[in-house]
Amino acid sequence: MKISESRRKRIFEIIQIGNKEDAPSRAFDYFIVTVILCNIAVLFLETFDALEKWRGFFETVEILTVLIFCVEYLLRIWTADLLYPGEKRGKAVLRFLFSFDGIVDLLTILPFFFLTGFGAFRILRVARIFHLFRINTQYDSFQVITSVIKEKKNAILYAVFIILVLILGASLCMYSVEHAAQPEAFKNALSGIWWSVSTVFTVGYGDIYPITLLGRIMGVIITFLGVGAVAIPTGILSAGFVEHYTRLQKSQEVEEYKKSTAAILVEPNSSFANRTVREAEDAEHTVITALIRDGMVVLPEDGIQIKAGDVLIHTRM
Repeated sequence: MKISESRRKRIFEIIQIGNKEDAPSRAFDYFIVTVILCNIAVLFLETFDALEKWRGFFETVEILTVLIFCVEYLLRIWTADLLYPGEKRGKAVLRFLFSFDGIVDLLTILPFFFLTGFGAFRILRVARIFHLFRINTQYDSFQVITSVIKEKKNAILYAVFIILVLILGASLCMYSVEHAAQPEAFKNALSGIWWSVSTVFTVGYGDIYPITLLGRIMGVIITFLGVGAVAIPTGILSAGFVEHYTRLQKSQEVEEYKKSTAAILVEPNSSFANRTVREAEDAEHTVITALIRDGMVVLPEDGIQIKAGDVLIHTRM
């Protein structure tokens, strides 16, 4: 049975991110989120030996959720030309297949059928939850993070370069002082990279460590340098967040000021006419910030009398 174009468009609207006014689309979003969470929960629960008796149930849930993913994936391919209205149908399908969402959807489905042992790709479905809940919309956390990273990308790259230089330098230095004492651990200038990374980022397990006095002294120095070097990107990002929120707050304050500030021409019968600035402010519950008379700006002192023809800049309280 051929489905009408209007019905196909409606299916497209439902499977895309819904808005609050479109109940079926929002319901589909929550349904997909629930399916994703169930699929991921099964991925972890089936690794527990104590839950071996539930394995059949877990497999059933996995099959059902993967089938739902497959149907959703096929529907997105079927409506790809509506997602990219400026493209021809074939080109729109290819564009979706190679888009971020298309690749994530494919990687979360294929392991179930073909790539045994790559089931961990299903965790990529979490990325769809971010998209479904509009985490990348304006002014929210993820948009702020991406904006700050873009603004501070040069400074971050410099910091990463410094860390790489520190890692390579530490590896070379430790090779120079430790090679003779433990040639198996420090075979060449690059063999100490694991030690330097574990020292700089404090994730080592003690499998490689200096045993000479000079090597241990250098290890202490490199550890302190590593703490400072790793703190550099953190400081850059923190400063970026502060700057971003400061700009956002100022822009909001400016918008609020614009909304509350008005300019009026004083008519002869206006409630402002023939009153002093203080009397007008008290009577009208406003603050007069400027007074323009005969093309000149006059400071609105309390005793100045407002005349017909004056232009008042005032802010409502």
